Amino acid sequence: MSMVRPAAGSAPPAPPASPARGSAPPDASAVTAASAAVATAPAAPAPLLPAPLTWRLLGAGPDQIPIAAEELGHVADPEFRGARGRGVRVCIVDSGVEGEHPMVGEIKGSWAVVKDGTELAVRPAEHHDACGHGTACASVVRRVAPECEIYSVKVLGERFSGTGAMLLAGLRWAVEQGFDVINMSLSTTRTRYAEELRALTDQAFFQRSVIVASAHNTPVESFPWRFSSVISVGSHGEENPDLHLYNPNPPVEFFAKGNNVHVGWLGGSSLRTTGNSFATPYIAGLCARILSQYPKMTVFQVKGALYLAAANVHVDDHVRATLVGEPGGAPS
Repeated sequence: MSMVRPAAGSAPPAPPASPARGSAPPDASAVTAASAAVATAPAAPAPLLPAPLTWRLLGAGPDQIPIAAEELGHVADPEFRGARGRGVRVCIVDSGVEGEHPMVGEIKGSWAVVKDGTELAVRPAEHHDACGHGTACASVVRRVAPECEIYSVKVLGERFSGTGAMLLAGLRWAVEQGFDVINMSLSTTRTRYAEELRALTDQAFFQRSVIVASAHNTPVESFPWRFSSVISVGSHGEENPDLHLYNPNPPVEFFAKGNNVHVGWLGGSSLRTTGNSFATPYIAGLCARILSQYPKMTVFQVKGALYLAAANVHVDDHVRATLVGEPGGAPS
């Protein structure tokens, strides 16, 4: 059985169009859909088309390929100058997200991976969480980036059940819609999905969709967090919920608080829980804040901004003063 496990232990309709930033059958029993299709699905833009491959540049120079770069004068600011994630679309690929939860707020759209005969399909769904895990992740994102837009793709069922094929189908759909940030607090240990997941995360990287992926809680190989095209996250044991660290010894690139994290849960409730799953949405929320301040950033630039803002990265005071200028404020 190819189980998908949340890191904490463990052409369908698309989301509403927003301006661009800067301008296989299942191998085990599929997760049962928790809800019926929404009667009035959001308007559907066409999925992003792959760009033509460019192997070399001949007959053109710098004047033919100008790039309007961001003003990066404040990327060393750990608060990202008080950015709140406005206009950034964050997709939670997980167990669904509970509607009207006080720690999550508005959900812009929900979909679920379901069986369609012998195939898997993504269909509109109610705002429903099968086990609480997705709502927990969404609540952390909302705390960090209170003005971002949250969407949900359900790939897990009750008791965190799912398959590698469902994870792959849900992630592929999210990437095709061009979400700005995709939170993946889960992974699969099945190596037969590794190459397809690698190609998919590369596609996301090149189209500027930031995939933030949880490392497994135990020292085992799992995917997609192992790939350099994603932002991989583990947890630290510090008490400060707003502190993140850079890891000088990848493959895990960043650490955030994953111990005794206050999260939203089923039935409008909350609890405290532990695991890499709940460190990951903190970094996803930071990515949303960065992109709301610097919407033209590429994925590798977002990684650079996270690096410069990490508490253990010591930027020379003179350089930081030059980069940051006036201090920013955290969202309130």
